[in-house]
Amino acid sequence: MLARERLREAKRIVVKVGTSTLAHDTGKLDLYRIDHLIRELADLMNQGREIVLVSSGAIAAGLSKLGLPERPASIPEKQAVAAIGQGVLMHIYEKFFAEYGKTIGQVLLTKENAVRHNQYRHSRDALLALLDMGVIPVINENDAVAVDEIKIGDNDNLSAMVATLVDADALVILSDIEGLYTANPATHPDAQLIHEIPEITPAVIEMAGGAGSKLGTGGMATKLQAAQIAMSTGVTMVIAAGQQEGILRRILSGETVGTVFPARESHLKVRKSWLAFGKRLQGELTVDAGCVEALEHGSSLLAAGIVDADGDFTAGSTVRVLAEDNREIARGIVNYNAQDLRQILGHRTEDFADLVHGPIHEEVIHRDNMVLMV
Repeated sequence: MLARERLREAKRIVVKVGTSTLAHDTGKLDLYRIDHLIRELADLMNQGREIVLVSSGAIAAGLSKLGLPERPASIPEKQAVAAIGQGVLMHIYEKFFAEYGKTIGQVLLTKENAVRHNQYRHSRDALLALLDMGVIPVINENDAVAVDEIKIGDNDNLSAMVATLVDADALVILSDIEGLYTANPATHPDAQLIHEIPEITPAVIEMAGGAGSKLGTGGMATKLQAAQIAMSTGVTMVIAAGQQEGILRRILSGETVGTVFPARESHLKVRKSWLAFGKRLQGELTVDAGCVEALEHGSSLLAAGIVDADGDFTAGSTVRVLAEDNREIARGIVNYNAQDLRQILGHRTEDFADLVHGPIHEEVIHRDNMVLMV
C-alpha cells in the first residue's frame, strides 16, 4: 500500500505541534491558529479517528505570561518558565477543546519513562486507557523537572516515542517548514521539496540543517531522527507546515503535501520498540559487509564481523550497529563491555577464552535482543 493511501486509512494519529506553529514571532501564543488546529483535531475525532496531541509551547506560553522577550539561558530558569507556561497552555487547550465537546488529559513524560521498561509499559497502558475513554491525551516533555541527563531532547523525538507507545498508524509533525528540501530554502531559492523519503540514508541526513526558529528547539535533524523511529516501528510520518489552513485534513485525505516517510511493513513488538528507542544508546559497533548481510537475514551479531567499537559501555548496554558507510543497521543489547569487546572483535568464539576473563558468550548481541533498522 502506498504511503499516501495508508494515511487516508489511518485510525490512530499522533500530531506533534511545534512552538513555531503555536506562537507569533513576538513569542506570544497565536490563539487564532491554536483554535483552528483544535477544531481540526476535534473534527478528525468526529470521523472516528483517535488523536494524541504532542505539544511544544510550554516555555513560549510562560514567556508570554511573564512578559519576557526571549528564552532564558539557564536550565533552572527554563524549568521555572515551563512550569508557569504548562498551566497556561493546558488551560487554553482545555477551554478550546471543550468548545467542540472534547475531553483532554494531560500527560507529562521524561526520558526515564522510556528507559525503564516497567515505566515504558505503564506509560503505554495509561495512554491506551485514555484513548479507550475517548479522551485526547495532550503530551509534553516534563520540562519543569527534566535536565540534560534525562531530557528526551525535543518534542520531535518525543512524538515518535509516543507513536511507538500507542501503536499509532500515523505521526504528523507540524512545523514552520513545509517538509524536507534538497537544500536550505532560506539560502537556496532553487531548493526543491522532497515529497517522499522511503529510507533515511546518510545523503538524506546531510540535507538536514541546524536548529529551527528562535522560539523552538527542534531542527530538521531531529525530525529525521523521529522519522527513523516512526518508520522502523510501522508508523507513517509526515512533516508539514502547521501554518497552512486545513493541513491535517489535506494530509489525511492523501493529498501530496509535505514530506512523507513510509512505514515499514511490519510493526515491532512492544519490547523490541522499547529496546531500540527507549533505552539510552551507550556506544557504536561497526561491522563489515558480510556481517551486514548476515544480520539482514536474521543472524545474531558475532565478533568475527565487527571491525570497530566506539564508546565506554558495559555488558547489558544498548548500542548501535553501523555498516562501514555509517548506515545504522541495528540496535541491541551487547553481551560484553567495551574493553573486552575490543579484545575479541574480528575473532572467532574458540579464541575468546584466551582473550577475555569472565563469562564467554558466543554472540556479541543475540538476535532476540536486537532490532534491525533497515
